[in-house]
Amino acid sequence: MRKALRAIAIAACLPYIGLKAAWIAGSHLGIPEGSELREPGERTAMIAVNAVSVVMDAAVVVLALLLTRPWGRRVPAWLLALPVWCACGLLAPIMTGFPAQLAAGALGFPQTADQGGGRGGEHGAFLADWVFGVVYGGFIVQGLALGALFVLYARDRWGGLWRGRLADLPADGPTRPAQRLTAVVASVLVLPPTAVHLLWAGGSAAGLSEARAAERGSDFYIVEAGYVLFALATAAGVLMLAFRAGRRVPLSLPLALAWVGSGALACWGGWLTLAGLTAEEGGDRAPTGLMNVTYAVQMIVGLLVLVAGAYFFSERAAARREA
Repeated sequence: MRKALRAIAIAACLPYIGLKAAWIAGSHLGIPEGSELREPGERTAMIAVNAVSVVMDAAVVVLALLLTRPWGRRVPAWLLALPVWCACGLLAPIMTGFPAQLAAGALGFPQTADQGGGRGGEHGAFLADWVFGVVYGGFIVQGLALGALFVLYARDRWGGLWRGRLADLPADGPTRPAQRLTAVVASVLVLPPTAVHLLWAGGSAAGLSEARAAERGSDFYIVEAGYVLFALATAAGVLMLAFRAGRRVPLSLPLALAWVGSGALACWGGWLTLAGLTAEEGGDRAPTGLMNVTYAVQMIVGLLVLVAGAYFFSERAAARREA
């Protein structure tokens, strides 16, 4: 099964990497006439962003090998956990949001403000419709295969650290006060970006760039609603762990909520910040101050939860060695 999952994960990367490589080489495959991606001034930024995304997707191939080969068991925990956390964070919103966007489009909801019931015709569209299906469909397959491989790997290598119930956690520990403080701080910090995304999901254009506000449709609202859900998942996960809320709840549930939620907040906050740096300063696509602050706070919350999780697992591992 692991060999099959590995082959599926790697095969799912190839269309995306091939498409990005073609764009870097100058091809307009999947880029319709009239798209802003064909503008000469966008060429340098397009090469830079596509090169980064190719490296990121190629990392999925490395992870698929690492999770299934004997040498992967000798990799330091942090060197594996960090890229898997990033991969989960980047893929989870796509895996949940894209099917919802397809469903909204099938029901006749306009996916952008100026494109009726779909992503638009070929002329003047940002990308051809088939590109979204190939790219996001591949991401979903990658996420499912890579997620299954990581669960199997983590069960074999660290199964004792995340099994059991919340009630099995020690009542006291050297980092328990720090865990509670971190959980409270992260839950408070996540409130402002959650409120902003909730406003945007509800139809408000406050704080959006001119172009982003003009393009809003069901796709945009679904993405924003997804950020709200991932923020709530993050807060729920860390608070349950820190305060032992729901003692009969499997330990894996709050860990999964904190893991996926914090990854989605931090990694998409970072990606959107990077994308904003490539936008022309003063242009209608340049991110506003509120957008930049929102993405920055997301990254802070995600990294804070990541560090707290590292201490949590280190303490659990030390306790098991002593026992």
